[in-house]
Amino acid sequence: MTSTQGHQGHTGHQGRQGHPEHAGDAGHRITVEPGTEHVRVVHDRQVLAESRRPIVLRETGCPVRYYLPPEDVRTDLLTASDTRTHCPFKGDASYWSLPDAADLVWAYPDPKPEVAPIKNHFCFYETETVTG
Repeated sequence: MTSTQGHQGHTGHQGRQGHPEHAGDAGHRITVEPGTEHVRVVHDRQVLAESRRPIVLRETGCPVRYYLPPEDVRTDLLTASDTRTHCPFKGDASYWSLPDAADLVWAYPDPKPEVAPIKNHFCFYETETVTG
């Protein structure tokens, strides 16, 4: 494992698959493209997700985020949360929790057209990139 994304506030902002998009404010940029990275999410030594087909979202001023297909996520371990957030660039996000970790993961059930590839894909605050 080579990198771990730290827990940073999710502000929600991201473009059309494989094409850079400019959205909203001048200088704000979001790109969304298929990734080839092998990513894994572990919480308290339990694998919550593992994927070799993430959607990679890059957004001005935010860490790189990996949106994972639902088939690659242990959704049976997650409980829907009442938390909702709005991003002017991506849309409205819904959240899921573990018993000891509130709002650990989010998804966009109906994202803005510019970021359509992330629809119903799960994104975690802590994602490891696996090498080797």
